[in-house]
Parts: sequence; structure tokens; C-alpha cells
Amino acid sequence: MTYIALIASVLTGMLIVFGLKPGKHSTGLLLSFSGAYLLSVTFLELIPKVYTTATNGIGGYILAGLLLQLVLDFFSKGAEHGHVHLQKESVLPWSLLISLCIHALMEGLPLSGEQAGHEHLLWAVVIHKIPVAIILGSFFVQSGFSKTTAVVFLSIFSLMSPLGSLAGEHLSILGDYSQEINAVVIGVFLHISTIILFESAKEHQFNGYKFLAILSGMLVALLV
Repeated sequence: MTYIALIASVLTGMLIVFGLKPGKHSTGLLLSFSGAYLLSVTFLELIPKVYTTATNGIGGYILAGLLLQLVLDFFSKGAEHGHVHLQKESVLPWSLLISLCIHALMEGLPLSGEQAGHEHLLWAVVIHKIPVAIILGSFFVQSGFSKTTAVVFLSIFSLMSPLGSLAGEHLSILGDYSQEINAVVIGVFLHISTIILFESAKEHQFNGYKFLAILSGMLVALLV
């Protein structure tokens, strides 16, 4: 179920791009909702668990995750939080693919079989991937790449989180350091979700629709 949901989230985004051709406004609202849900699950479930069960120095691993995502952002140009700051490309941006694959692989690590109780985290990751896939697909369309190239790129991306979950389940060394790894992933999630939520609107104007999307994401996380 975990693997299917993770793959289906990216495929759903892909189908939306090629079938519905959504506007930036609706995609941005979905992104805000997903960022709020992801941040809420991080605070409500992940952080309390690592501080309850982990050894000393867990805060350092969270900071390491923040720094790691900052480095990945340099190569992905912000795709993880929904902003592909790239000009139209004539060749496939391999740095974008590699950084996104690393990010997605890490997202899947806390979803391993040994931690199968993280249903809320699974849905947070699934909801987050849909608008990211939409934005990536739109980038490929606008850049003039063929649909085949876009499908291959997004298909590879869709497999990374399931591979991360599979690795966390079957590689014993990852199991031995599961809480430290979870702390790093928390740092990654904090970086992404806070940028989505708190990135300034145009001319610093209050965006009521975005606020409602963020509030909805937080309420859903609290209720479920």
C-alpha cells in the first residue's frame, strides 16, 4: 500500500498536467495545503517521537537535515517546495533529477516496514508530491521537452520514495540508526514546509486563499 500510494501521487500529478493543465493559482493552493499538513505532522508526530526515543544530540541531526536540504535546493533550484527557478532548458537538467531523487529517497526512509505506523506521514508525503509533480510536469511542457522525456523523468522520481522505504526496511544499518535518520528527515521537512508556508507573497500582500489553504492543512492534521 505504501509503495502504491507514493508512486500514484506522482502519477496523479503527471495526469493532471497532461489532462487538466491546471493554473498556477490552484497548484499553489494545493502546495500550501500540503506544506501545512507536512509541517503539522512533523511537529505533532515525528519530533515528539525522536525526542522520546532517540539518544542525545538529536537536534544536531535535525540541523544537518536543514543544511542538507539547503544544498539540495542549490541544485534543484527549489523544486522540492514548488518553485522550479530554471530558465527554459534545451538539455535535460540532470542536477534537478539527482537532487530530487535524493530528496525523495530520504522522504521514504521513515516509511519503512519497521515504522509502518506513520500513516499520517505517508499521506503528508503523498499530498506533498502531487503539486510538486504538477510543477515539474509543467516545467517540462513549457521548456519544450517531449512528453516521453517528462514521463520518464517523473517515473524515475516516483520510484525514489518507495526505494527509500524498501531500503529502510531491509538494510540493517539503516535500522540501527533509524532515529538519527528520522531526525535528518525532520530537518528536510522543516526546511521545505516552512519555505512553502512563509515565503513572501507578491509585494508582501496578505493572501486570504493561501491562508485558508494553510489553515485547512493544519486542521486536517490535527483532526486525523
